[in-house]
Amino acid sequence: MNSVKPPRMTALRELHEAETGGPFSILIGTILSARTKDESTTKVVKVLFSKYKNAKELANAKLKDVEKIIKSIGFYHVKSKRIIEVAKIIDKKYKGIVPDDLDSLVALPGVGRKTANCVLVYAFEKPAIPVDIHVHRISNRLGLVETKNPEETELKLMEKIDKKYWIAINDTFVMYGQNICKPISPMCDVCKIKKECKYYKITKSVS
Repeated sequence: MNSVKPPRMTALRELHEAETGGPFSILIGTILSARTKDESTTKVVKVLFSKYKNAKELANAKLKDVEKIIKSIGFYHVKSKRIIEVAKIIDKKYKGIVPDDLDSLVALPGVGRKTANCVLVYAFEKPAIPVDIHVHRISNRLGLVETKNPEETELKLMEKIDKKYWIAINDTFVMYGQNICKPISPMCDVCKIKKECKYYKITKSVS
């Protein structure tokens, strides 16, 4: 990673370290991050939580005000409604406290396994494997798994990798995917694990 100076940090890592609004900011930040660049997500979440400090305040926010704040990210109309809806449930059903179990999290509107697992890892430091495009891509490139979708990748990684490493997987793979093992033109020349990589072995033999 030292080949990229400075390496890009992940949005969720930054939110975790900043502790802008605790687990609730991680939950909302993960929802907002879908199909959005990390740097955009981080900026928006900081502004959002400077105005709405907790679930109750966001639950009572006006839709148009939230839309103005998050307008710079993709699908902001849908996401504005979604995060207000989630805030209302957290406020009323859970008394402002984000649940720390998978079943409760995936029951929230718009929260799938990846988002729920991100909350478990980054908000509560509970072992889980959030699989986004980076984790899915790199796992298959390395040959750790041979899967067609993120759900399959999560299950296979859970089978193969010791639980004590689960928390580190997403952040490690996402940073590596953003900085080194990019979707197009991966930086194989500086990669320290290329000798163990299925993708590198195949491309090297072809070339």
